[in-house]
Amino acid sequence: MTVKRKIWSRTADGKAVYRYTIVNSSGASVVLTNIGAGIVSINVPDCDGRLADVVLGYGKAENYFYDGPCFGKCPGRYANRIAKGRFTLDGTTRELPVNNGPNHLHGGPEGFQNKVWESRRKNGAVEFRYTSEDGEMGYPGRLTVTAHYAWSEDNVLTLTFSARTDAPTVLNLTNHAYFNLDGKGSVLRHLLQLNASEYLPTDETLIPTGEAEPVAGTPMDFLNPKRIGRDIRKDFPALNYGKGYDACWLIDGYMPGQLQLAAVLKGPGSGRVLRVLTTQPGVQIYTGNWLEGCPKGKRGRIYHDYYGVAIECQHYPDSPNRPDFPPTELRPGKTFHEAIVFAFSAE
Repeated sequence: MTVKRKIWSRTADGKAVYRYTIVNSSGASVVLTNIGAGIVSINVPDCDGRLADVVLGYGKAENYFYDGPCFGKCPGRYANRIAKGRFTLDGTTRELPVNNGPNHLHGGPEGFQNKVWESRRKNGAVEFRYTSEDGEMGYPGRLTVTAHYAWSEDNVLTLTFSARTDAPTVLNLTNHAYFNLDGKGSVLRHLLQLNASEYLPTDETLIPTGEAEPVAGTPMDFLNPKRIGRDIRKDFPALNYGKGYDACWLIDGYMPGQLQLAAVLKGPGSGRVLRVLTTQPGVQIYTGNWLEGCPKGKRGRIYHDYYGVAIECQHYPDSPNRPDFPPTELRPGKTFHEAIVFAFSAE
């Protein structure tokens, strides 16, 4: 396994932006950046052995800052939405910036995804580190987060998060890569299977309304492999609100700290398969419903709506306001530790 680092750009205040490339013995590779601890490229073989890049991203480093789609990056301090930018912890109400309709999304406008993280090569892997100061984007506690990426000889990318805080806070971390296993065009013909028999209905601002509901008999049913586009135009609240899929499914068999299969994605034109496993309780599926107009992609490509699907393993949206959801509190002396595994193959 080889890991190469090169300077990609510099910020206005002189911080170095790096690209890290990890290549295994077969030539399959992952390219990472310290902007938001992000994934820039994943090059894996199709059923005929031909390598292609299967994640959406930009050719210029500058486009990774403050982009709407949040391509490939790790948002925080709280990925997904917190209702009305407000939560109460230990009797104190915290106010967060509202940046998504009436809600707080992905840690706010200065979330982790828009920060240049410290970075280093470590034993054939790459590790990113960011310290979020007490009060940053309204969150309490000085929090230090590490994102560790390891790439294997059998084309498995493992992302491990760890974090510690000096005061009680809330935390929800994921990676926001958009996958297109055929390397081009729409993902609506991709087959998706979710290990989830329930999902979280939301209001029109995509905040959960209460109890989980069964997927059976609804367009939210991906228990068996199904084309992403088969039901995406159906008249159904979860689809109407987001112009496509942008919802959280509850992973069957979830147990804290235990890896569980979340999703299987198949590219119809390439034969590539992606299996996603995680220690987290939920998976947010976002079908790139608003990609139109984002910056030009790698090699000058123009991305249209539904050109990629994000499979975001995480805790549930608005959990700090929902005591019935799995907890997202982190307290001093405790270590946050979660993992997401992206396993690629072809068949």
